[in-house]
Amino acid sequence: MKIHEYQAKAILAKYDVPIPRGQVASTADEAVTIAAEIGSWPVVIKAQVHVGGRGKAGGVKLANSAEEVRQHAGAILGMDIKGITVRKVLVEPGIDIKHEIYLGIILDRITKAPVIMASAEGGVEIEEVAKTNPEKILKLVVPPTYGLRGHHSIIAADFLDIPADARKTFKKVLDGLVAAFIDNDCSLAEINPLVLTGSGHVIACDAKMNFDDNALPWHPELAELRDDGEEDPLEVEARQKSLNYVRLDGRIGCIVNGAGLAMGTMDVVKHFGGTPANFLDIGGGAKAEQVAEALNLITSDPNVDVIFFNIFGGIVRCDIVAQGVLDALKSLPDFDYPIVMRLSGTNDEQARKMLTDSPIHIAATMAEGAQLAVKLSEEKRTAGV
Repeated sequence: MKIHEYQAKAILAKYDVPIPRGQVASTADEAVTIAAEIGSWPVVIKAQVHVGGRGKAGGVKLANSAEEVRQHAGAILGMDIKGITVRKVLVEPGIDIKHEIYLGIILDRITKAPVIMASAEGGVEIEEVAKTNPEKILKLVVPPTYGLRGHHSIIAADFLDIPADARKTFKKVLDGLVAAFIDNDCSLAEINPLVLTGSGHVIACDAKMNFDDNALPWHPELAELRDDGEEDPLEVEARQKSLNYVRLDGRIGCIVNGAGLAMGTMDVVKHFGGTPANFLDIGGGAKAEQVAEALNLITSDPNVDVIFFNIFGGIVRCDIVAQGVLDALKSLPDFDYPIVMRLSGTNDEQARKMLTDSPIHIAATMAEGAQLAVKLSEEKRTAGV
């Protein structure tokens, strides 16, 4: 789960990380009022969206008067940034920036531990730095057994060339960032940029946090920060129906039971020249109703032109899946999507008999099913359907 910059900053502030004094506005008038309360110029107007590249898209502006605040806030609100409409802006005092630093922490699945990443190349996308100048990124593993230690901040400060008079505050920022990451079950927490000001202060000018969805039941206060308006409507609908769904940009809708099999299915579709439209795992205990809901969800994506079911029957019986598909087809009289099904495992023969008189294409193997789905997709596009 992602949250907005202003929400991430509020969390960091609880861990004594210095942040600018700002507020969120949803109208230009509110932005002007907030700027007046700040009482100094310039102020910065920042679009609040769950994507990067706000500055390049014109979603971050400096204002030196109330009129400029109104003008910039009015232009940013309603702006489309990478497919997301800006509905809120953060208004903060301008900062005297002397130097920008990247500071973040992620869960590294290779080391099986949190890893601190730091770079003196702040203010830009860390992925770009990793590609062009990987030597400019410091990586420090935080062992789960004993956590962050004092020498970590010393190593990071030396690498970043933090001035002596700012090292105490820098340590406080690093300690707070790591504590926030661990306490809140984050998958990512970053400050970009962490700014050294002309007067020697250290301030988190931006913040980003992602959380492990599986941990949200233990953090109801974090779950309340979710902004459904920032997410793909189909992904929101899937979550409400307890379906594991991620929308992609392909043409072949994939419905699979099991995350590993779902990943493998997308790979096989791609191998045979197709493009998967989604990741969708109906889980190990799906009922017929959930299968029908998955089918309805997939066909809500206008890019989809073929459905590929890849089911390995274990806890989820193949006949249950088949019944779910038949139920869905009855409720969708205008359904005209080709369906390919590979069924293997518990009650697979019974499932195939249930589908005998249906228009569904049955495949013996995953590879055969993927090839047929790709073929049907190409035929549909060639026919201009």
